[in-house]
Amino acid sequence: MQELPDVMPLMDKMTKGLKEFLASRSIQDPILVGIHTGGTWVAEQLHERLSIEEPLGELDIAFYRDDYHQRGLQPQVKPSSLPFSIDDRHVVLIDDVIMSGRTTRAAFNELFDYGRPASIILVTLLSVNGRELPIQPDVSGQTLNLKKGERVKLSGPTPLVLKWATERG
Repeated sequence: MQELPDVMPLMDKMTKGLKEFLASRSIQDPILVGIHTGGTWVAEQLHERLSIEEPLGELDIAFYRDDYHQRGLQPQVKPSSLPFSIDDRHVVLIDDVIMSGRTTRAAFNELFDYGRPASIILVTLLSVNGRELPIQPDVSGQTLNLKKGERVKLSGPTPLVLKWATERG
């Protein structure tokens, strides 16, 4: 297995990339929403680095997954928290690792239950090959090519560290 990158240099790259992306679109007051749990940890870092004044939002997409019937109710499911209106706002949706795209699709579905954003900007710490859905991040810390069966997960929140994970584990 290849060596996994350190998180902090990826966070530096993401912070710079997100600032440039927002500037290129003339977006001045984005709202940040992290996908529970790893995405929220990454979002907390970006929220601080970008000095965003709005509170940070958090989605737990467990009930929106298309494999809910296979996975069942997970004991760590908690309610989502969006302490602001997303209507006509630019939402920066943040996740730790995008692999199949199914978590992102579930997050989109949940966001639209809260309102209609002006745009959704997808930011991920890692983008991994093998996407099942045509969903690509707008900003990513790094792209990894993994072998079949290899999975990466983020542990944290302090420190944030990328680790190898078992399939569906």
